[in-house]
Amino acid sequence: MNNNFLIPANSKKSQLYFGLFNKFDLILFGSGVGFSLLMMAIIPPGNYIISILICLPAVVTGFLVFPVPNYHNVLTLLISVWNFFTTRQRFIWKGWCVKDEFKEDDKK
Repeated sequence: MNNNFLIPANSKKSQLYFGLFNKFDLILFGSGVGFSLLMMAIIPPGNYIISILICLPAVVTGFLVFPVPNYHNVLTLLISVWNFFTTRQRFIWKGWCVKDEFKEDDKK
């Protein structure tokens, strides 16, 4: 097979909890849900706005750990977008064909 190795698409899922979350994701989501439950116990939900504000930490952390295609979750997508736009990018031009074995001193 010409020393080619094909990695299965689901090989990383075995390293995640429930096949979707890593430890930080569960801690983040658990803290958001825990904070919302604590606010429900302390603040009586009198109207819809207060109820929405009480549920907001759980909803926001749930949105951050929601899985998206080609990324682990929304949090890693946002971190990747942030790093792309805030760091200096350096792209090295290799020409039209990277696999060419042409050297500059061979040119006459």
